Amino acid sequence: MQDISKWLTKCQSDGVNLGIKELIHYQGKTALLNLSPRKTVQAKLAGAYLAKTKGRGMEFDEARHYQAGDDIRAIDWRVTARTGKTHTKLYREEKERPVFVLTDLSSSMQFGTQFLFKSVQAAHLSALIAWSARKRGDRIGGLVFNQHQHLECKPYTRQKAVLSLLNSMIKVQQGAQQEAQTNNQEQITLGNACARLRRLAHPGSLIFILSDFSQLDELAKQHIAQLSKHCEVIAYPITDPFEHQLPHVKMSQRVTLSDGHNRQQIVLGEKDTEIQYSNQHQARFDNIENTLKQCKAQVIQIDAGHPLELQLDRFSGSKNR
Repeated sequence: MQDISKWLTKCQSDGVNLGIKELIHYQGKTALLNLSPRKTVQAKLAGAYLAKTKGRGMEFDEARHYQAGDDIRAIDWRVTARTGKTHTKLYREEKERPVFVLTDLSSSMQFGTQFLFKSVQAAHLSALIAWSARKRGDRIGGLVFNQHQHLECKPYTRQKAVLSLLNSMIKVQQGAQQEAQTNNQEQITLGNACARLRRLAHPGSLIFILSDFSQLDELAKQHIAQLSKHCEVIAYPITDPFEHQLPHVKMSQRVTLSDGHNRQQIVLGEKDTEIQYSNQHQARFDNIENTLKQCKAQVIQIDAGHPLELQLDRFSGSKNR
């Protein structure tokens, strides 16, 4: 508990609300993530990544025999003189890879028992991704939403783009913690957000989806699968330790749980209840992971009960699994 308090003080966070200082904290933590592309970059614009296609880029790839239609300006005169046959230079095209972050700050994410709210952990990870993308020179954009509002951030390369995303998360998080004044309006779901993301993200983009995926319905699965066809999609299911197992107590006791609307009683300290609870929730999380993998998304589990440094450090210096 003391270590958690020290970390929160260092990061200038209270674990519930969001502030700009705790998100800027991750500007110095970019080594925790490796954003190297795992798929062929498919974007049409020039950028910082070498594509597998050969074209008129800056990176020399090979020299081959001249063919009808080749640009005579690309003739390799040294090889031509040495071999006596006309050769032309081929270059590997450089492609751009925008990075998009979809951050879920809806009501189910406003929960935490040990360290941070799941929503705050999602915002911290989004900030880390944004700073890492900026360091690599990638354009960064995003979409932040809760059940009542969403904010879109168009992709830019400047630090202004990162700060725009961070401020959007702060604004949406503050709105999520206030009582909704528009109960009669249609609520925004994960599926709606993924549909909006499909309009923002171009082929070849790197897409991060941060959510507890409690709303992983058919609509959401359809849009995630479509995104995976032309983009690299990495999903971060974010959970709280309480969602995996019940708290350990010395004596059996009955407690009342509430989500703000419904109330339910549960008995702590009973082994059978603990096992049943753990098995039910593990089955749910396994189903979410399997569904995301069926959508061709890479899946990395994140726990809201521990700092990101302790969880992502094992991925640094290598590609995320």
